Formats: sequence, C-alpha cells, structure tokens
Amino acid sequence: MDNFDIVRILKFLPGIILGLTVHEFSHAWVAHRCGDATSKEQGRITLNPLKHIDFLGFVMLIVAGFGWAKPVHFNEENLRNPKYDVMKIAVAGPLSNAFIAMLLSIIFSIYSVLIPSYPDNILRIISEIFLYAIYINWGLFIFNLIPLPPLDGSHLLLNQFKRFPVLYDNLYKYGSYIFLALILATVITKINFLPIWPAIRFLGEGFLSIVGYN
Repeated sequence: MDNFDIVRILKFLPGIILGLTVHEFSHAWVAHRCGDATSKEQGRITLNPLKHIDFLGFVMLIVAGFGWAKPVHFNEENLRNPKYDVMKIAVAGPLSNAFIAMLLSIIFSIYSVLIPSYPDNILRIISEIFLYAIYINWGLFIFNLIPLPPLDGSHLLLNQFKRFPVLYDNLYKYGSYIFLALILATVITKINFLPIWPAIRFLGEGFLSIVGYN
C-alpha cells in the first residue's frame, strides 16, 4: 500500500466510523424502545465505536468497499408488536445514515460559505473528509436497503413471508448466498455487481445542491 492509499484511508475513517456507529446504535435504541432489553444488556445503546465495529468487517469495508459491523441482536418475543417492530428496527439503521448524511451536508454547506476557498492543505483535507463522510453515509443508507440477507432491507422483504416458514427459510438461506457471491465476484473481478454508486451520487450531489453547496 503506497502513501496515497494510506492518506485516502485516513480521510475515509471518520465517515466510516461515524456511519457504522450511528447505524448500529440506532438499531439498538429502537429495539429497546420497542420493548426488548437485549441491546441494552449487551451494551449496544452507546455511541462508543468500539462496541459496534467488527474488526474484519471494518477492514473489508476499507479494502473492498463492502463490510459490516457487529449485528445488534434482539428477541422478537419481547417486542410489543413484532410484525411492525422488526421493520422499525431494520430501517432505523439506514435512516440514521441518511440523517447523518443530510446533517453533514448542511454543516459542510455552511462551512464552504464561511471558508469559500481552500488554499490551505488543512482546509482542503477537512473538506475532503466532510465529502467522504457524506457519501459514505449515503452509501450505507442505500446499501443496507438492498433486500438480500443479512442486510437490513431483507427484513422488510422477508417479514412478509413469515407465514410460510419453508419459503421464508429458503429466501433467507439462498439470499445470503447470493449476497456473498456478489461480494466475492466484485472483489475478484473488480466489476461492481452491486451498482449503487449512481444512486449515492444522485442523493449526495442532489442534497448538497438543495442546501446551497455548488
């Protein structure tokens, strides 16, 4: 890994750490609000990144662009309204990333007005860190809504098939294999088999434009 790669990774890190931490915290907080204490007992209702980041998943996210954090566990039997609470818990993570992306966009837009040019290397690096964090959080929002296990979007889809246990089990099992195959194919061939970048760019550039950043 050359020096450029190291510098680029360091610029990525704040956005990745922030995005993963808020994402998992949101799952845990909503699960607790819905009546299950598992996440609280496991110490997951916290913004301490060390409680949420999985080392291997973190490395994979940096190296391959696909990764994961420690999953937040909950017991459906403890939820007040399992059918709907499971979906609330599932969408809490991605929606938190969308919120962070929008908040950072607003802050960055104000920052760019107050400091309209970036002649200083430090100011330029701060701007790049902001932009990376914005796009990373939009990426986590869109990526996690893909309806393939174990991503959050799969809960929205699979929850509709729980009345049919055989179908539910097959969708969950083979959906996971499809997802893993897509990741491996992307890593091996360098071809993106989960082409979500156009959507990330649309949301990133679109919201930055709405809040006044040109």
